[in-house]
Amino acid sequence: MTNTIDAKILAKMFLAGAQNLESKKEWINDLNVFPVPDGDTGTNMTLTIMSAAKEVAAMENPDMMSLCKAISSGSLRGARGNSGVILSQLFRGFTKSIREKDELDIPIFADAFEKAVETAYKAVMKPKEGTILTVAKGASVKARELSNEGCSDLAVFFEKVIEYADEVLLKTPDMLPVLKQAGVVDSGGQGLMQVLKGAYDAFMGKEIDFSVKEEVKSPAPASNAGIKQEADIKFGYCTEFIIMLSRNFNIKNEMDFKDYLESIGDSIVVVADDDVVKVHVHTNDPGLAIQKALKYGALSNLKIDNMRLEHQEKLFKENGGAALEKQEEVQMPHKETGFIAVSVGEGINEIFTGLGVDYIIEGGQTMNPSTEDMLNAIEKVNADNVFILPNNKNIILAANQAQMMVENKNIVVIPTKTVPQGITAVINYVPDLSVDENAENMKNEIGSVKTGQVTYAVRDTVIEDKEIKQGDYMGIGDEGILSVGSKVEDVTFEMVSEMMNDDLELISIYYGQEVSEEDAEALKARVEESFSGCDVELQYGGQPIYYYIVSAE
Repeated sequence: MTNTIDAKILAKMFLAGAQNLESKKEWINDLNVFPVPDGDTGTNMTLTIMSAAKEVAAMENPDMMSLCKAISSGSLRGARGNSGVILSQLFRGFTKSIREKDELDIPIFADAFEKAVETAYKAVMKPKEGTILTVAKGASVKARELSNEGCSDLAVFFEKVIEYADEVLLKTPDMLPVLKQAGVVDSGGQGLMQVLKGAYDAFMGKEIDFSVKEEVKSPAPASNAGIKQEADIKFGYCTEFIIMLSRNFNIKNEMDFKDYLESIGDSIVVVADDDVVKVHVHTNDPGLAIQKALKYGALSNLKIDNMRLEHQEKLFKENGGAALEKQEEVQMPHKETGFIAVSVGEGINEIFTGLGVDYIIEGGQTMNPSTEDMLNAIEKVNADNVFILPNNKNIILAANQAQMMVENKNIVVIPTKTVPQGITAVINYVPDLSVDENAENMKNEIGSVKTGQVTYAVRDTVIEDKEIKQGDYMGIGDEGILSVGSKVEDVTFEMVSEMMNDDLELISIYYGQEVSEEDAEALKARVEESFSGCDVELQYGGQPIYYYIVSAE
């Protein structure tokens, strides 16, 4: 009978949970309610946990405090999608409860499970039952029950908690009708179960490969600011590290630290999160930054790059070895307000850029950007106030999480769920209004935009009494599936018809990379003929997977 576990065992359990989730990610992706080709819950959760697992795997003899910091910080920054953000919040609450313990027993686990659930529920604006939250709560309830009953064998404890959480997972279709109709359990809840089951296997001594594979790279962000040309660089070393705090780091400490960094460099980012601080600075003397940081705690993830040397090598290759000419560094000019938009597709990127968006994060349906991607974009935009347009309901939580982690800029997340909503938000920005007035105005305006998107089905199912076969085209509106059929233009036209009412005046059609301009023009003419009272605009979006994105307002 095992009564307690230490940090070394917990680290193995965490890595095993991560590996088990990674091995099941495609299966979890297939649990997506809508049979669309972008079911990415498994991928998002895997990238989130692997961000932390990479840090944990690098630790030789972790104590509980350092292990908890690695799990919390790594998952928080790597969080992607709603499921990934919620998973990172579960880890954050769990580790906050145990980080000062040397060993964990059942009462401590029960407390930690409750703290995990409390933290995750607080992170979601409108918690919905029948999801990963419900499964986590079920595990917590069972943990508390076993603790109160005096259970002292951790093997029995873990087995019964997982058994009950599995029962809760099987009940999720009864809580969310859309799950029942699709014949699946909640994918996020299933992902959490794979983490718990993998951790349990490691605890029971099952042989597991604890090595961590290289992470899937995030899509490269695109900026309309141009490529930096840094032959004549004022500060030559790009210096990055994480401070594992061992002393108080309040607002005054943070401001003093930033002031010091500004005295020795530029391009400064200091992101404080609980017990860690992420630091980025360009300086000519990295040692000064490091010495100052060491006053607050130990350092990890230290990286110093010689930007002058890198730039010379780059230019040498580009010019075939020709003589290098000095070039002034190109930076975004400082402004009061800037914009970041998540976008996918060459045409849609150009539309956002043309509307004045400063920085484009490539991502969306098939690859949700992480919280770290958001933080990097915020760093690039040289503005006091930064509006973020997620343009996808599965990216809003990651944007909100980044907002809470930045203190040197005012970050405003406009909860745009679709690309057309993002475009409407930018169009309705009025420079003469205050930030708060603009935020309120943009939020009101995006509520008047209807969006429809056309893609194909990856499996047979029945949703909202519509029978869908693999390979069918589907028109998906804001609230559900509007049309199904075997011809993409017919499905798109029917979707538009379902979206229309007498109050709508403008229809915008964005055609994807797999649609010819000729077919798109034919669809536009058909829509114009049927809805003569509306203006119809056609633009190349270039988006993958979705043949057409249509907005009506």
